[in-house]
Amino acid sequence: MNRLSLAALLLASFPTFAQKAKPAENLVQYAHPIVGTQRMGHTFPGATVPFGMVQLSPDTDTISYEQNGKYNPKVYEYCAGYQYEDKTIVGFSHTHFSGTGHSDLGDFLIMPTTGPLQLNPGTADKPESGFRSRFAHQNEVAEPAYYKVKLDDHNILAELTATNRVGFHQYTFPKADDAHIILDLTAGIYNYPDKNVWTFVRVENDSLVTGYRQTNGWARTRTEYFALQFSKPFRQYGARNYAKKQAYRGFWGRFDQAHNFPEQAGEQLRLYFDFQTQAGEKIKLKMALSSVSTEGALRNLRAELPGWDFEQVKRQGQAQWQQELSKVTIESPKRVDKDNFYTALYHAFLSPTTYQDVDGQYRGLDQNIHKAEGFTNYTTFSLWDTYRALHPLFNVVQPKRNADMIQSMLAHFGQSAEHMLPVWSHHANENWCMIGYHSVPVIADAIVKGNAPFDANKALDACVTTARQQWYDGIGEYLRLGYVPEDKSGSSVSKTLEYAYDDWCIAQAAKKLGRADIEQEFSKRAQNWQNVYDQRIGFMRPRLSDGSFRKDFDVLSTHNQGFIEGNAWNYSLYVPQDPGALIAKMGGNARFTEHLDSLFTMHLPDKFFAETEDITRDGIIGNYVHGNEPAHHAAYLYNWTNQPWKTQARVRMILPKMYRPTPDGLGGNDDCGQMSAWYVFSALGFYPVAPGSPEYALGSPAIHGATLRLENGKTFRITVKNQSDKNVYVKEARLNGQKLTRPFLNHQNILNGGELVFVMAGKP
Repeated sequence: MNRLSLAALLLASFPTFAQKAKPAENLVQYAHPIVGTQRMGHTFPGATVPFGMVQLSPDTDTISYEQNGKYNPKVYEYCAGYQYEDKTIVGFSHTHFSGTGHSDLGDFLIMPTTGPLQLNPGTADKPESGFRSRFAHQNEVAEPAYYKVKLDDHNILAELTATNRVGFHQYTFPKADDAHIILDLTAGIYNYPDKNVWTFVRVENDSLVTGYRQTNGWARTRTEYFALQFSKPFRQYGARNYAKKQAYRGFWGRFDQAHNFPEQAGEQLRLYFDFQTQAGEKIKLKMALSSVSTEGALRNLRAELPGWDFEQVKRQGQAQWQQELSKVTIESPKRVDKDNFYTALYHAFLSPTTYQDVDGQYRGLDQNIHKAEGFTNYTTFSLWDTYRALHPLFNVVQPKRNADMIQSMLAHFGQSAEHMLPVWSHHANENWCMIGYHSVPVIADAIVKGNAPFDANKALDACVTTARQQWYDGIGEYLRLGYVPEDKSGSSVSKTLEYAYDDWCIAQAAKKLGRADIEQEFSKRAQNWQNVYDQRIGFMRPRLSDGSFRKDFDVLSTHNQGFIEGNAWNYSLYVPQDPGALIAKMGGNARFTEHLDSLFTMHLPDKFFAETEDITRDGIIGNYVHGNEPAHHAAYLYNWTNQPWKTQARVRMILPKMYRPTPDGLGGNDDCGQMSAWYVFSALGFYPVAPGSPEYALGSPAIHGATLRLENGKTFRITVKNQSDKNVYVKEARLNGQKLTRPFLNHQNILNGGELVFVMAGKP
């Protein structure tokens, strides 16, 4: 071979030598934090990294949970602290939930101001009466790991970014002799006058402040420490304690604690730090968090953010998002498809959140300090929602993180005085929200799918112990009667159905691990769903402890009918572990399909969900409530009938109705990523109807192609032929060249890598 042909061969083999490689597409541009920030979205638009401990975001009001001694329903609009329709911002706090229907957090609110010092937040209609400021959306930018807004009343440009454990603020001031930065330790989300149990602050020097606060809210014993560093020394500082006077105050009254006093303690503290600024001068702040100590917060600060280069930290944060979003790359000629998909993937990667310091220490459920050995400890487990699609999505694209999350759940179990796995937990607390014990399907799904680098038998034992706790939420009656009686425990039908599904999950994990006794026990328990099915009317129905079905019953109402966040029409379809048996129980294919059709085509009058706080007309299609989770699997149930093509049509109808890249773009609460995970799976063309099973039900892909880059180094490719808005039906599906004869895909098929080809058509 001559020298010329050898050179040609080398160029052909390594095209990067001959031409510059095409840069990877910037996926961050398609992820929009502002989506879902209106009432039903409850997301936050601020700065965070994937699964970050800090969620630094603007709060647009400080609505009290309590009003005149009663629940204030308006507080529900501020679950994430931010309302898109609001015209003012009260400050920027460091912890937020994404898309929850209840709330907490909003820690350590920072607000820069100019002019006479004001230490009250003022009101939305009169912002000039306090430190809040008007703002306009045309002066607002929200990107992954970055937020910017102009505070009009103070002529300050506010910019935010973050590392995992540190929030980074950059404020560009006008020329001012009276510039202030306010640290509000009274502010919080779902706040009320006595929520702060105690706060403590130390001014360490002229640019470093440390402290903590303990709150009693959704998490009844929550302690958060901070270390706050300024890029510029403050001229002077002060504090106000707004708590009611205590009967005993010791001998601290001899000091002037309001001005330049370095130690503060009380229930309701606001501090201020004064500066002189030149026009265009930037003052930067770094706020590090820790659940362990102020020393831990300082350690986090020094390890993650030692310098002051704001742009560099922003770039690093967005590079982290690019890395995570690149685990799934899609193809579509329509910008809206990429906007929707990567916004959904962004939301899916916000939580659960890191909950440990850089040295692995964290506060446990027992309020003692523990150290995570061999795993990253996580918190924010909205499990009633996220077991359905979010954790199964993690088993595909985030298996290492998902395994760490399960180890975090097992650590919770080990610290639990009740010997329970998490139900709904955050920040070293179990808040007991919602029903079921849905750590179980998360753990079982990982075991069944082979993603269990933890002690799987120990995990199964924790599941079994949790499932046998007879004192918990009707389980005693459930074990004695085979169902939860409505006269003993509310939402009894939902509990019975969800316990039966969780029991089935335990049986699947036991089968995988060769634990025949456990498999037999829980396979039998899993049949209990049949005990609340009323054959006479064809619906699930509440039963009483005497064995009778409750007479007063409405199949459409969502209020006080034995169900939670749903009605009988939706919940009668909740047997995801055995759709075939449900179909037979409901009278066979024709009768079942008729019921399923009616779910999407009938009209649900407003009166039937008027008392359901987190559902509006926008989240409903017919009687199908996509804005709440119990029916998220329903559209895929046609795959167990003789009309699977209806799954394809329903999915493609739901996607554009419930997901749009606009501030009101979600048809319900995102619920810590569950709504978004539904979108990701469904847009790709398959969905985990029953986590705990290795099977996915096929739907109708909404994109033109996708590549999943798996942690095992393999690639799973999805190719969609003849894709269009009209071609919603799957004419044929082939896996690695072999035609699929059933509308299902196995998890191992994905892990092995390869290609799934959909051939689309305009008719079933």
